[in-house]
Amino acid sequence: MLQDLEELVSCESYSADHEAVARSAHVVAEQGSRLIGATPRIHVVDGVSHLQWSFGTPRVLLLGHHDTVWPIGTLASHPFTVREGIVRGPGVFDMKAGLVQLFHALATLPSLDGLCVLVTGDEEVGSDTSRALIEDTARSCRAALVVEPSAPGGALKTSRKGMSHYHLSVEGRAAHSGLDPDKGINAATELARHLLALERVTEAVTTRTGPGTTITPTVMRAGTTTNTVPARAELSIDARVPTPAAQEAVHELISALRPHHPGARLHLDGGPNRPPLDADRSKELFALAADVACGLGMGELRQAAVGGASDGNYTAGAGCPTLDGLGAVGDGAHADHEHVLAATMPPRARLLAELLGAML
Repeated sequence: MLQDLEELVSCESYSADHEAVARSAHVVAEQGSRLIGATPRIHVVDGVSHLQWSFGTPRVLLLGHHDTVWPIGTLASHPFTVREGIVRGPGVFDMKAGLVQLFHALATLPSLDGLCVLVTGDEEVGSDTSRALIEDTARSCRAALVVEPSAPGGALKTSRKGMSHYHLSVEGRAAHSGLDPDKGINAATELARHLLALERVTEAVTTRTGPGTTITPTVMRAGTTTNTVPARAELSIDARVPTPAAQEAVHELISALRPHHPGARLHLDGGPNRPPLDADRSKELFALAADVACGLGMGELRQAAVGGASDGNYTAGAGCPTLDGLGAVGDGAHADHEHVLAATMPPRARLLAELLGAML
């Protein structure tokens, strides 16, 4: 399993580099074909490569992704290593170890009839090119198992917040900041007012729909030179919501933002991306997984609600019962300390295989 993991990690697959993602897709295809004896269909949508294996009439969807957040060249500073049972490398935890565990689990099953395996290439950037494929497949299945990384300590993810993305741009008017500052309309100052307005949006959503919503300004840009009134300012906004009602409220209130300065103009792009994964969509599948874990002598299986989203949000939103976090055990997704606990990989693969056996 570690050799297979090194093969996947060594083929870097930064989401924004479609050629790298295509190379990774072929490596994943070869590894999957070797272990389960079948060649996938590779879907290329707007330049992004996704893989799909289907066996008979699919009843259970197995879902993962092979793209990562790490730019090409990260291997030079974060090489694949295995030391004292800790596996490191870009994308090792999120989520290439999960793919290895998936393929090794499937290799132990006497039959794959009724399964569909979908490995997408753009999960880390919102799954714009794979969403339709995910949702269409999920609608025809009675369950979806997602091999994203586990929550801390190996807990399965039975609830995920939904997410919305927005891009707010402000158009002002440039002017010399020393000679004619009053003739300008400062887009940065206008944007600052909307940063404060987002705090009030969060409070309003919480009052209306309950706690749990977060609205986070992330990337912000303004101005061109140090002696010019900024004519343009831009802001990216990340919203995480616990319920569909909260997601609707966030969209309504952010869409209602209006300029403070009469000469400024606002432009808002974006909206809801992934719907929430409600715990009710995972309840029965988690109970079954807990029984399987107990039968394997793995002890009590834990569950967790998390703020991060995955493609499991899409399957749940499409009405398909979904259990997430069945992948690697470790820590540090998207961070320099990303790692996997090597000793957990075989038992996690065994848990997945036995769970599939109980479902088919």
